[in-house]
Amino acid sequence: MMASGLIERELSAAAFPIRDGVFVAVVGPSGAGKDTVIGYARTLFADESRLEFVRRVITRPSDTASEDHDTLADAAFVEAEADGAFAISWEAHGLRYGIPADVDWSVANGRVAIANVSRAIIPVLRERYANLAIVEITASPEILAERLAMRGRESRGEVLARLSRSANLALSGPGVTSIDNSGPREAAGERFADVLRKAMAFSDMSGLI
Repeated sequence: MMASGLIERELSAAAFPIRDGVFVAVVGPSGAGKDTVIGYARTLFADESRLEFVRRVITRPSDTASEDHDTLADAAFVEAEADGAFAISWEAHGLRYGIPADVDWSVANGRVAIANVSRAIIPVLRERYANLAIVEITASPEILAERLAMRGRESRGEVLARLSRSANLALSGPGVTSIDNSGPREAAGERFADVLRKAMAFSDMSGLI
């Protein structure tokens, strides 16, 4: 955390937005399969050094059945946040989420950083990163309900409330790609892989300018 804090303080003196690399923000409703699609790409590009699959910090115990993340208690998260450990942080569904500060260094040095984030922080990301690609992972309402029920984390009423909130959210602005993950993961995974290939190509060209 101390190293990340130093990186954040060094970059804070530089001009924003951060350039050269690309930040790929993966968004979408719970149950859409964001972690599944990201995991597919991580395996596909296992030997690709230009890609960084960001490991989030969450105030929730790690669940090996879904996302592999780092865990902090609420108090420790707040302290880390105050020390500049996160490039971006937010709250959702009673939890705190953080993207480690060293992702700024990666993007500034021409890499492509991929992270699962909240749609609510997209305006902040647009200000922070000059090259932002937004990938919205979606699925049919029936599929979303089925996947959320299988998790067993929420009651039926909470699941329905989530679906209702998701139905009222729409993304707009430049650089948005929508991928339907209602079918086989390979189909959505390959579409996502194409986005990452384009991001790497863009980053390579940006480094030559």
